[in-house]
Amino acid sequence: MFQPGAYVFKCLLPLSQAEKTNLDSQDKTPRMSGLATDLYQLTMAAGYYANKRHERASFEMFIRRLPANRSYLVVAGLEQALRFLSSVSFNDEEVEYLRRLPVFAHIAPEFFDYLLEFRFSGEIWAMPEGTIAFADEPLLRVTAPLIEAQIVETFLLSTINFQTLIATKAARIVEAAEGRGVIEFGARRCHGFDAAIYAARAAFIGGCIGTSNVEAGYQFGLPVYGTAGHSWTLAFEKEMDAFRAYHKVFPESTTLLLDTYDTLQAARLATEFGLQLRGVRLDSGDIGELAKQVRAILDEAGMKETRILASNDLNEFKIADLLAADAPVDLFGVGTELSTSRDAPALGGVYKLVEVEFPDRIEPKMKLSREKATYPHRKQVWRESDGEGKFIRDVIAMADESGHSGEALLTCVMRNGELTEPQPRLDQIQQRAKQQLARLPRQFKRISEAEAFPVRFSDELIRRRTKLMHQLEDQ
Repeated sequence: MFQPGAYVFKCLLPLSQAEKTNLDSQDKTPRMSGLATDLYQLTMAAGYYANKRHERASFEMFIRRLPANRSYLVVAGLEQALRFLSSVSFNDEEVEYLRRLPVFAHIAPEFFDYLLEFRFSGEIWAMPEGTIAFADEPLLRVTAPLIEAQIVETFLLSTINFQTLIATKAARIVEAAEGRGVIEFGARRCHGFDAAIYAARAAFIGGCIGTSNVEAGYQFGLPVYGTAGHSWTLAFEKEMDAFRAYHKVFPESTTLLLDTYDTLQAARLATEFGLQLRGVRLDSGDIGELAKQVRAILDEAGMKETRILASNDLNEFKIADLLAADAPVDLFGVGTELSTSRDAPALGGVYKLVEVEFPDRIEPKMKLSREKATYPHRKQVWRESDGEGKFIRDVIAMADESGHSGEALLTCVMRNGELTEPQPRLDQIQQRAKQQLARLPRQFKRISEAEAFPVRFSDELIRRRTKLMHQLEDQ
């Protein structure tokens, strides 16, 4: 029985030299360019420098509102964000490029010298990858000299927004599959191959069993899956010739694609391979009805262990409909709908200034603009659970606020620009997501008409925000 209790959190010291050596041996990421940002981050950086604004500042990333039909998020992308922060810099060519931009014509040369020495030296608090999160909750907090914290905004948003979006979509699809395996098939439809690689990673975090993307498999150690396509069958004079030729080369892993011509006739041809045939794939037509007919053909031939894989523009809703109709599908290959999150193709994550540290004071910061107002102060998210470990509510409080029970979700992952601990393996992140989803009650994770999980701001944070709001309105 899970026993809830207060969670003690702390920012760990930087890694020892031995730990750094071990971590560096795993990290093959080259230097990351400081140009991986929006121009206005650099114009603000130049403006801060010109005005001698080098105070430490805190920014928080959060999602203002969840997309349609989404009731939770699966946090992903932190590892890539930290690698960027660990290695971001500007080289001579990049700084010279910036010097030549007309917008920087009146910027003092000292700023460009500053960029040549630029390294991220700040502190990062973040929710671990695989954590379930909700709207308004800070997923990540950056505390660093103002220029540093500003320049890295674009990369952090791009990385965490995208991977969190895809991990969440994958979790919904896996939930709909009710224990049947889901394979990420979306590389050909992603918005560029770089996106495809990280979509595969995020989909695995969300619960997929593997990917068709070989590069992602290589980079992240993901299981890779694949069958022959229609072109293989079309390249042979007869369908049976194609089936035999493929099985001869891949006797232990053959999954035959049945719908190049007549799906049911292809299923009958497939029975020649008997128990040696690992699976068949259905990629068009009425998948539910065809699956039933193909299953009957295979079972009659004594091939009860031969699995049926379904693909063809599947999503969580289509999968739920197939299973509700008792379609005997064992695996699902999901491409476009998953890897582009086609029904909700962008996540509205934002990165907002919440505090600035001056020598004699800390100034909280907030926006007042309509529909985009924010909460000031550095924050922590506390998650409360019941006696069985099920999540019951979240409280967003000030980071140094006491008196809250449960688990503190943000932990210190970087200090003085150095990682405080190695990041977990991808299978460990996937397992965390699985465990977190198991603790989220059913009514909050339905694929449609899910209830909103209870999230509230602490009384003290509301009081501080109201006080600051009045002060700003009186200015």
